[in-house]
Amino acid sequence: MGTNHRRELGTLGEYTAARILDEEGLEILDHNWRDGPRGELDLVAYDAQEIVIVEVRTRIGDEFGSALESVDSLKVAKLRRLAVAWIRAHRIHRPIRIDVMAITVPRCHRHEVIAAPSSTDLRAFGAQVQWVRAVS
Repeated sequence: MGTNHRRELGTLGEYTAARILDEEGLEILDHNWRDGPRGELDLVAYDAQEIVIVEVRTRIGDEFGSALESVDSLKVAKLRRLAVAWIRAHRIHRPIRIDVMAITVPRCHRHEVIAAPSSTDLRAFGAQVQWVRAVS
């Protein structure tokens, strides 16, 4: 990782989440889709029944709370607005589900993760993944 550790950690988390979605048979439709200044969707996938918006949160250690705890009701409301914007922009009429994938890397692997290339699956460093489907 370069000087922007936080952004690069996020990239690693999104790469890991995309791998997990693929392993579970979901098709990735979009990655880092932006709706101008209103925000960004990390991953948009399709699971043969519905569009799945996946918010990815990645942390090293949990000293500042868990990655999952960082997604509050305001963030979920923002994700809902962005999901509707994505659906409208792509003219796709399917049900929408919003998931959160929280990835926590053990603190003891901090230096290895910082040095990892962007195509590294964080599970190789013992990352724990919590995938919460259909957050409300």
